[in-house]
Amino acid sequence: MANLVKSLLHIGGHNPLTMSDDHILNEIYLTHVHSDSKFDVDSLFNLAEHIINYSTHIVDNFVQMSCKAPGEEIAHKTTMAILNKLSSYSWEAKGVLTLAAFALEYGEFWLLSVHEPTDPLAKSLAFIKRVPVLTKPLSLKKHKNAILEVNNLIKVTLQAIKAIFALEKFTSYDTKDVPALASTLEHVPADVYWAIVTIVAIVTQIDCLTTNSEKEQELAQFGQKINIILSKLRKQISLCSQQIGNYTEQVEYNKTLRKLFQTPTEIMEVLKVLIFWKDTPHAPIYDGATKTVVSIEVLRKKEVFLFISTLDITQEEFSLLKPIYDKTKSVNQYKILWIPIVEEWNDQLHKKFELLKSKMPWYVLQHFSPIKGFKFIKEEWHFKKNPMFVVLNPQGKILHPNAYHMIQVWGLDAFPFTKSIETMRTQEASWIESLVININPKITTSIKEQKYIFFYGGKDKEWIKQFNKFAGALANDVTLKDKKISIELCCLDFEHQNIVSRFWSGVESLFVTKMHMKTNNVTKEVQKLLSYKNESGWAVLTKGSSVILSGHGNTILKIVQEFDKWKEQMVKNDLEISIREQYEKVVKITHRCSHLEIPNVAGKIPDTIECPECHRAMEVFIKYKCCHKESSLNAANGGDH
Repeated sequence: MANLVKSLLHIGGHNPLTMSDDHILNEIYLTHVHSDSKFDVDSLFNLAEHIINYSTHIVDNFVQMSCKAPGEEIAHKTTMAILNKLSSYSWEAKGVLTLAAFALEYGEFWLLSVHEPTDPLAKSLAFIKRVPVLTKPLSLKKHKNAILEVNNLIKVTLQAIKAIFALEKFTSYDTKDVPALASTLEHVPADVYWAIVTIVAIVTQIDCLTTNSEKEQELAQFGQKINIILSKLRKQISLCSQQIGNYTEQVEYNKTLRKLFQTPTEIMEVLKVLIFWKDTPHAPIYDGATKTVVSIEVLRKKEVFLFISTLDITQEEFSLLKPIYDKTKSVNQYKILWIPIVEEWNDQLHKKFELLKSKMPWYVLQHFSPIKGFKFIKEEWHFKKNPMFVVLNPQGKILHPNAYHMIQVWGLDAFPFTKSIETMRTQEASWIESLVININPKITTSIKEQKYIFFYGGKDKEWIKQFNKFAGALANDVTLKDKKISIELCCLDFEHQNIVSRFWSGVESLFVTKMHMKTNNVTKEVQKLLSYKNESGWAVLTKGSSVILSGHGNTILKIVQEFDKWKEQMVKNDLEISIREQYEKVVKITHRCSHLEIPNVAGKIPDTIECPECHRAMEVFIKYKCCHKESSLNAANGGDH
C-alpha cells in the first residue's frame, strides 16, 4: 500500500475536509467506469479484515508505514489517483482493494515487530521497514498517543468498509421493496471515497512516525468524519434490514393469501388472514341492521361481498349499494362487509368512521389499526382510492376481484356479480341500454318498441344547436316517413349535469369491465364513446338497445347535414346500411386523433390500448386532475369534509 501511495503521490489538489459531498461525488464519478468483470471480494475482504484485526491487536499489546509530505490536499489527490487506477471495479471493491493493499503493508509491519527479537531474517526485514523506530521503548513512549490514534482510526475505517460491503449485499432487493436502499446506495461512492482518503492519511502518518519527521499528518478530522459515516451506515443497515424483514414477511403473507384464495377452504380462514393474519382476531363486526356488535363468525359459510373503500364515500356510492343490501335481506346467503382502508387512524378519522358506520345497514369491520392485507389490497388488487366490491364464495374463492363497475352499469340485474355474469353481460349488443334506461320513461318505451334514437351531447352549445337542427330535419323528412322510419332525439347536455355525469360514469365503468377482455366490436364502441367525453360534440345512433354507430361531433354533424346527398341511396337500401356507408366516407375526411381518459380505478390498466378509429396502439400520457367530492356522505349530512 505504501508503494502504491508513493507511486500515486502528487503535489497540490483540494482539501476534502472543506469540500461538500456533492463536490466529492462529482469528482469521483469521473473516475468510475462500469464493468461486468467480477472477482472474489468476499474472500479478499475477510483476509484483509483478519490481517488488520491481528495487526491492531499487536499494536494494542505493544502500547499498554509510506508517504512523504503530510496534508489534506495531497491525501485527496492521492485518493483520486487510486480511484482512477481502480476505475473498472465496483465501489465496494474499490474500498476492499485499497483496504487489502494497506492490510498487506500494515500486517507485515507489525508481524515483523513480533518476530524481530528471535528471528534474524525478521530482524533484517524489520530494519528495512523501519519497524524499530516505533517499537523501541523510547519511541513507543514518544509516539504512544499517535500510534493509538492510528490504530483506533484503522479499526473504525475497517468497520466502515465492512458496513459498505454489507450494504452491497442488499442490492439484490428492489428499492420499491426496500425504500431506504435508494438514498443509501446513492451515497456509497462518497462513503468509499472517505474510507480510502482516511487510509491514505493513515499511511502518511505512519510514514511520518517511522521517519521521525518533524511534520505529522493530522488525523482528528478524518477520524471525526469516518465515525459519522460509520454511525450513519449502521443506522442505514438497521433500517434496510428492518425493511427487508418486512418485505420478506409480506412476500410470505402474499403467498399464503394467494394460496387461500386459490385453494377451496373456508371463508372465515380467508378473512382472518386478510384482516389479521397471525394476530388474534379480537376486532368485532358491527351489524348496521341491529346496531349491535357481533362476532366475525356470522360470516361463516356465507357468500361475502367485501366493500373496500377509504372514508371518503359519496352519497352516490352509498346509494349504489343500498339496493344490493335490500336484496341480501331476502337472500340470507349473501352478506356485505365494509372494510375501511385507513393507513393511520386519528381522532378525526375515528369520528368520521363512526358517522359513516351509523348510516350503514350492512356489516362493518371495526379494526382501528391498518389491516394486515393493506399492502396486498393495494398492490395485488390494485386498490387506489375508488371503492372496490370483491365477491367471495363460502370457500373463500374470488368470484370477482372488483364488481363495483359492473354494479354501476347493470345494478341488481348483474346480481350476484360473478365474473361469468359480467362476461355474459359485456358480450351483449344491448350495452347502451344500461347507460340510458333511467334518463326518462319515454326512452325506455322507445327502446322496447325498437325505435331509432339519436343520443347526443358535448361541451359546445353551438354544436348541440346545429346537430339538433339538422338531425331534427332528418327525423322529420318525408322520405323516412314514407318508409315508416321513426327517429327520436335525446340530448344529454350540460343543463342536466346529474344525468350527464351518471351517463359518463356508466360509460367509464363499462369500459373498465371490458378493458381486460378480448377486443370485440362492443369493446371498441364503448372505448370510442368514452374518447368523446370531453369533445365539443358526439352522437350515438341506436335501434332499440342495439348500437348502429357512434361518432365524433364533426363526423356525425356532417352526415346529417348532407342527408340530401345520400337520401336516394337510403331509399334503395335501408337507413342502417346507408348511414354506415356514409359514416365510412366522412370519417376518412374528418379523421381526428382519439383521446382516451381512463379513470383512476382499482385494477391494472392494460399496457397497450388499440385506437378504435385507426387501430394503431395509442400513446400513453399521464394526466393529473384536482377533484373534490363535494357530495361526500359526510358533507351531505353535516359531517367533517
